[in-house]
Amino acid sequence: MKLRNAMFIALGLAIMPPLYAADMKDVTEDRAEARYDAAKDTAKHNYEVAKENCKKMSGNAKDVCMKDAKAAYVSAKSQAKADEKSAKNQAEATEDKMKADYKAAKERCDSMSGSAKDACVSEAKLKYKQ
Repeated sequence: MKLRNAMFIALGLAIMPPLYAADMKDVTEDRAEARYDAAKDTAKHNYEVAKENCKKMSGNAKDVCMKDAKAAYVSAKSQAKADEKSAKNQAEATEDKMKADYKAAKERCDSMSGSAKDACVSEAKLKYKQ
C-alpha cells in the first residue's frame, strides 16, 4: 500500500511542474490584460476630465485644449497597448528560455546513469519548471 501511495505522489509531482510553467504564462498574460484594461479606463477618465476643463475656455484656446486632451488620451492608450504586448512577449520569452535551459540540463544528465541520472533529471525539471 505504501509503495502504491508513493507512486501516486511521484506521478503527481511529475505532472505538476509542466502545468505550473503553463499556468505562470497564463497568469502573466492575464495580469497584462488587466493592467491594460485599467490603464485604458484611466486614460478615458482623464480624457473626460480634460474635456470638461476645456469647455470653460473659448476660441482657439478651447480648440488647442481639446486637441491636447485628445493627444494625451491617444498617447496613453497606445502606451497601455505597448505595455501589454511587451508583458506578453516577455512571458513567452521566459517560457522559451526555460524550455531551452531544461533541454540543455537534461542533455547534461545523459552522461550519467542510474539514480544519479534520475536525480539530475528531477532537479532539472524542478529548476526549469518542466
